[in-house]
Parts: sequence; structure tokens; C-alpha cells
Amino acid sequence: MGSALENFVNQVRTMSASGSFRELADDLPESVSLLARNWSILDNVLETLDVQQHTLGVLYVLLAKLHSAATANPEPVQIIQLMRDFVQRNNVEQLRFAICAFYETCHLFTDYLVQKNLSILGIKIMARAVDQIRQMDTQLTPIHADLCLLSLKAKNFNLVLAYLDTDITDISTAAAECKTQQQQQSQHTDANNDAKYFLLFYYYGGMIYTAVKNYDRALYFFEVCITTPAMAMSHIMLEAYKKFLMVSLIVEGNIAFIPKNTQVIGRFMKPMASHYHDLVSVYANSSSEELRILILKYSEAFTRDSNMGLAKQVATSLYKRNIKRLTKTFLTLSLSDVASRVQLSGAAEAERYILNMIKSGEIYASINQKDGMVLFKDDPEKYNSPDMFLNVQTNITQVLDLVKQINKMEEEIILNPMYVKKALGSQDDDLTSQHPKTYSGDPTD
Repeated sequence: MGSALENFVNQVRTMSASGSFRELADDLPESVSLLARNWSILDNVLETLDVQQHTLGVLYVLLAKLHSAATANPEPVQIIQLMRDFVQRNNVEQLRFAICAFYETCHLFTDYLVQKNLSILGIKIMARAVDQIRQMDTQLTPIHADLCLLSLKAKNFNLVLAYLDTDITDISTAAAECKTQQQQQSQHTDANNDAKYFLLFYYYGGMIYTAVKNYDRALYFFEVCITTPAMAMSHIMLEAYKKFLMVSLIVEGNIAFIPKNTQVIGRFMKPMASHYHDLVSVYANSSSEELRILILKYSEAFTRDSNMGLAKQVATSLYKRNIKRLTKTFLTLSLSDVASRVQLSGAAEAERYILNMIKSGEIYASINQKDGMVLFKDDPEKYNSPDMFLNVQTNITQVLDLVKQINKMEEEIILNPMYVKKALGSQDDDLTSQHPKTYSGDPTD
């Protein structure tokens, strides 16, 4: 082992033993380039360090390994095992002194697994990393987005849904947890791009909910992504906006409500999503044939945006919406009539749609197989059962908890010194504007 690396090891062991973790975390970023240059013998360095006692030192060795992975081409099994051991055995108290380096390590690890098509092997590791570093279950961290990306690439959503279903009440900003802005810019630029990972979490989350057909929740995630206050449009926001329009059609049959103060949408997104607005316009005509022709016309654009599957689901939703309209007009109807009115290919396809809608509870009906007639029925729910009472009671409790959270957040904002200073400054400006102008000469002149 070279003398420079020996000095690195001695520094880590000495300062860790004395509990000088803040000082060590400040010094270690300067060692990244040294460690990266000596990639081939970093395993020897790891053998001299204990993950629990020397968490900060091991973290920077891992960071250097991942920085050099593209050129060094290490064995994926080794990298995965090192990362797994680190998140299982590290000292979280030490880790918080180098939070940005940890975030960057997780980002690089995620990118490495995606490139190697090994995303499924990193899902549990990243979930463990999220659990370690967040200070409460409702806190959002930059590495939530990494967990979502790995789950999307692996098409494995069982674990990530628990994180997505948790409503966020607090955001961990890496920039605020690092020592100085200068350190952030020189060593951890990517790790501190909080806005990027905030948007990616809601974008990937919306895609995951779309994949599992939880369209209401998907619509909410895309809405958060596109309505995030911004001075300029992000490409992430644009892609989320395209999906937002399509999911809006599936959920509501038109464009879901968007706050008027979201200026970025009108100025930038709408002109760049013209095909999707055409889709919205044709959908409003309720003609499945026109919609099919439009999707075929823009198939290349939808495929390029990876939205062709979603476009087909929009077409399916229009068939279902048209069938629902029939339930409000007719008590009975033949399958062939249903097919004709909603522009399906025939009675067999109409029967398949109706059976699926009955199974999912979208309509209440029965089919007489003998004469091919459909009998539409009213909703059998009378809203007087014990289960329904418990459901209402649960919803009321959730609403009351939400009100408490909102009141608490409002109180924290009102007591925030920066907010008070800004609010008082705005009041002074208003008072100044109400006073008449003063003149140095005689006011009667």
C-alpha cells in the first residue's frame, strides 16, 4: 500500500478513534482523487477499516470505487456486496456528517446497476439506505428517486409502493446539511441537485402507479411534478406533463384541474405537447374511431416518448366511458347494440369489456348468455352497513390528522424568522406606496 494511502488510513483511524467526525468529514473530500487513482488496491484499504468504527472512511472508498467503475470495470457482484455490507453495518451517526457523499454514492450505485441491467439486485439495498438516512417515515430524501428508478427498471413494485403510499410532510435537502456552499459545488454537485431528485421522485412514482393501474394516485404524483414552482421548465416536468394529460383522460375524461399560478405550463409545456392536446380534444368528442385514428397518426411520437402503452389505455378508457353512458340511458341492450354504439369490433369484444367492468365494480350489470342481452342495474350499496360506517370513520380520522399536520406546518412557517422578515418587508413596501410623494420645495407651488 502506498504511503499516501497509508496516511489516508491512519487519518481515518486516528480521527475516528478520537471522535473527530466533523473534522474528518471536512478533510475526506480531498482524498477522492487519490483513492480513485489507486483503484486497484482499494480492497486492501477496506481490509484495514471497520465499517462500524470507520464509516466515513469506508464511505469515501466506496465513492471512489463507483467514480472509477466505468473505466476500471469491476465485478458487479463485488460492488453490490460492498454496498450491501455498508448499508447494513454502517454507523448512521457518523454517516450524517457526510450526508452529501452518501447521497452521491447511492446515485452512482443506482446508475451503475441500471447500466449493468442489474437493477433488481439494488432495490432492497436502496430501501435500506432510505430507511437509514431519513429522520421520519414521512420525510423525502434525494435517494427516494433512486429506489423508484431501480424498481421501474426491474419492473418490481412490491417494495417501493410502501414508500410511495406514505404521504410526504418533510423534505430533506442535502444542500442544507452540507457544511458550506463551496464544498458542495466542488465535491458534490450532483448530490445536491435537490430539485432534480424531488421532481424525479414524483415522476417515477407517477410511472409506477400508472404501471399498477392506480391512476388516481398517478395523477396526483404527476400533478405535484408539473406544479412545482419553477422559473424555467425542466425536461422532467415536460415528460410528466405529457403523462399527466393522458392519465387525466383515464381518470376524469378531461384535463384535470391545474392551479392558475403554474405559469411554466402555459408558456413552455403546452406548445411542446401539442400532440397530447390533440388527443385531449379528440377524446372530448367521445368517438373511439377518431381517437384510434389519431393514436395511429401520432404513434411515432408516442412511441418515442415511451407513451404508446399509455395511449392504448386512454383508448380503452374511452370505450369504458362510453359504456358507462349507456347505463344511464338504457335498462337492457343487446351486446351487438353495445358494440355498435361504442364502436367496438363486435359482440364478443363488447362482452369482454362489460365483464371486466363488472368485475372491477365500474358498472353493475348482468349478461344473459342465452339471448345476448345486457341488463344494467343500480348500485347495490345502501351505505348502511357496519363496514361502510368503519370506512367513513377511517376517512374522517385521516382528514382530521391531515388538518393537524397543515396547522402545524402553518405555525412553523409563521414562526420562521425568514418568513417574518419577508412578510414585514412586504408590509413596509405597501405602506410606503400608500404615502404621497414628498417634495423638497413649497408644497403649494
